[in-house]
Amino acid sequence: MDLHLLLLLFLVMIPFTPKPTIAPNPACQSSCGSIQIKYPFGTGCGCGSPRFQPYVTCTPSGDQLLLATHTGSYPISSIDYKTSSLTITPQDMSTCTSMHHSSNLGLDWSSPFQLGPSTFILISCTSPTSSLTLKGTPICDPSSVHLCDSLYTCPAVVSLGLPLFPPTNTCCVYAPANFNGKGELELDELKCDGYSSVVSLGDYPTDPSHWEYGVALKYINDVLDNSVIDSKCNSCEMSDGICGYAPPSNSFVCVCKNGYNATTDCYSNILYGKNEELYWSTASFPTGNIWLGFLAGLIFCFAV
Repeated sequence: MDLHLLLLLFLVMIPFTPKPTIAPNPACQSSCGSIQIKYPFGTGCGCGSPRFQPYVTCTPSGDQLLLATHTGSYPISSIDYKTSSLTITPQDMSTCTSMHHSSNLGLDWSSPFQLGPSTFILISCTSPTSSLTLKGTPICDPSSVHLCDSLYTCPAVVSLGLPLFPPTNTCCVYAPANFNGKGELELDELKCDGYSSVVSLGDYPTDPSHWEYGVALKYINDVLDNSVIDSKCNSCEMSDGICGYAPPSNSFVCVCKNGYNATTDCYSNILYGKNEELYWSTASFPTGNIWLGFLAGLIFCFAV
C-alpha cells in the first residue's frame, strides 16, 4: 500500500480516538429554584425514584418544583427530608392578602402522598357552617372558630362578595381535614367558595397576615425506596452524584456531572477507575466520526 495513504489513514485515526465526552447539562439537577433536590425526588424523567417522578418535576426553566395531581399542578414551596414532608402553595388558595374562589384540591390515591398536619379553613360557605357534614358527620371544629374570627378581619374578604368583618357562620375550620372518595376537597359539595390552609400560626396566632400559608403533605417511601437509600443513594450523593433510574427496568443509576450514569457512585468510576459498569448519556454517546477513526485504525493495522 502507498506510504502516503497509510500516513493519511494514521492521521485520520488520531483525532477520533474514542474518549468519553462530557455532558454539559446533565438532565438531573441537584436543585430546582431554591429547593435542594434529593432522593426520592427528581427534576425529570430518570431522576429520583420512578414512584415519585410522575408527580414531582421541575419546570423547563428550572425555577419551580411542581406537584401534579388529577386536580391540577401545584408549586412546592419547601421539602423537609428529615420528616418526609413537603408544602405546596396552590395558586387559588386564599390568604389574608389575596382571597378568591378556589377550585377543588386533590391527591391521587395511587401516589405516595397524603395530607399532613395543616389546618384547612373553608370560607364564604352557605350559613350556618355548623350544619356542614360529610356522610352525616359534622366537619367543623367549634373549638377553632377563633381562626375564622381572625381570618375574617382581612380586607381581602370583599373579593369573595363578603362584607368587611363578615359573620363567622360562613366560615369553617375543617379539622381533621380529609378528602372525599375521589381524593378531593370538593368545595361544591361543601357549599363553600374557597379555602385557606395554614401550616403555622407562627408568633402571631391572632394576626393572619403573619401566618404561614400552604398545604402540608407527607410522602411515603416504600421498602424498595428505603433499600435504595441505605444501600446506594447515600454513597451516590456523597460523590456529588444524583440518584436516578434507567428505564425500562428502572434499575438504580448514579447520575454524574461528567455525563456518565454509574451503578453505585461517581468516585469509584471516575477517580479510581474501578471496573464498574457505565452507561453512556445522550451527550456522551460516540458519534459517527469516532467510528470512522476506528475504521481507519483497522485498515492501518491490516495494511501493516
